[in-house]
Amino acid sequence: MSLFEPIPDLKSKGGVSAPLAERMRPRILDEFVGQQHLLGPGKPLRVQIERDETSSMIFWGPPGVGKTTLAKIIAETTHATFIQFSAVLSGIKEIKQVMADAEKAAQFGSRTILFIDEIHRFNKAQQDAFLPYVEHGTIRLIGATTENPSFEIISALLSRCRVYTLSALTEDEIVTLLTRALNDSARGLGNLQVAAEDAALRTLASYSSGDARNALNALEISAKLAAAHNQATITPEIAAEALQQRTLLYDKQGEEHYNLISALHKSVRNSDVDASLYWLARMLQAGEDPMYVARRVVRMAVEDVGLAAPEALNLTLSARDAIHFLGSPEGDLALAQAVAYLALAPKSNALYTGYNEVLADIENTRAEPVPLHLRNAPTGLMKSLGYGKGYQYAHDEEDRVADMECLPESLKERRYYHPTAEGREKLLAQRMEEIRRIKEAKRTK
Repeated sequence: MSLFEPIPDLKSKGGVSAPLAERMRPRILDEFVGQQHLLGPGKPLRVQIERDETSSMIFWGPPGVGKTTLAKIIAETTHATFIQFSAVLSGIKEIKQVMADAEKAAQFGSRTILFIDEIHRFNKAQQDAFLPYVEHGTIRLIGATTENPSFEIISALLSRCRVYTLSALTEDEIVTLLTRALNDSARGLGNLQVAAEDAALRTLASYSSGDARNALNALEISAKLAAAHNQATITPEIAAEALQQRTLLYDKQGEEHYNLISALHKSVRNSDVDASLYWLARMLQAGEDPMYVARRVVRMAVEDVGLAAPEALNLTLSARDAIHFLGSPEGDLALAQAVAYLALAPKSNALYTGYNEVLADIENTRAEPVPLHLRNAPTGLMKSLGYGKGYQYAHDEEDRVADMECLPESLKERRYYHPTAEGREKLLAQRMEEIRRIKEAKRTK
């Protein structure tokens, strides 16, 4: 079969109906729901499509927002041949074959739109293979990705494509699609003569996390459950039974993974205990490795709480041990306890910033030798060279503090740690001032 032959109709292939989400896929722009910032009247992408001025582009957005559908609509509207690739299933050989076929078709005036689903899964060599054809206009490439193109698409290809960001659908937009599917007799569920309570549709929309495909497939299951219960109306209870568990948008290796941990960390830093618990639960419910969360929570203790509440480190390490011992979900509450404590604890990043200043000095200054008075002298030769000379044993000194410089000469009297007035650090600041006064007094004797 040629790559340019029509794709078979999946509605009844093998006697099995296509899923509702596939049957209800919009065919023209006016049927498309959502993305009004791109497709509303007069908006840039809509104007380009209507004027047949589209170029190669990347659609970046979460699952189920219409990336594939929009690519098909563009091909249909602009009378182009639509070739769909999956980056999961295709390799260099298939890419080169499609490019050769597209080049031949272009000689006869035929235009080709090559749609690459999950384009971020192609490696650099595979992405490089598209460059000359995109550059010469042999194909119009439309890539779809759930990952940030800045990180996943090579710069040479990215510079030749327009990036359009698609947003998760709102609950109202999902309800619009569900209602349309219920009433459509040709492609939807209209022949089943099933209705749905508004609360049921809202439940399906809420639990879909902005994914139209997920919501439509859940609606189809709900309709079948209603029929099995001899009910003509989908109730919230039936919708909940169909859903079983909310599908949370999450990719453990992708941007959403970093977005959520960032939200958790910044909520803790801002002392917002409620938001902290929410983002923690979002991550755990979506299937995040609790040990990863535990490691990040330990980091929060030392970066944002520090010596203002030094017991925070012990508490977070105990939460890590509890998760390791109990597993999830039993150990999740230990993480919640640690996160709540961190959010409510006094905050200080003085140690964090001070240590970074130390690292900067190490990077930017020469590796100073250890001052002689701080070196041990286990041999006679070392003693003769001055090792240990001038060292003052603090325990022999009044107040247990010696007036002795412990930094290299070039960094003499450098100060890295500046405690705040928060929590325990207030006491540490007082102690540092006391040590300074003791040393000053010994210098003036």
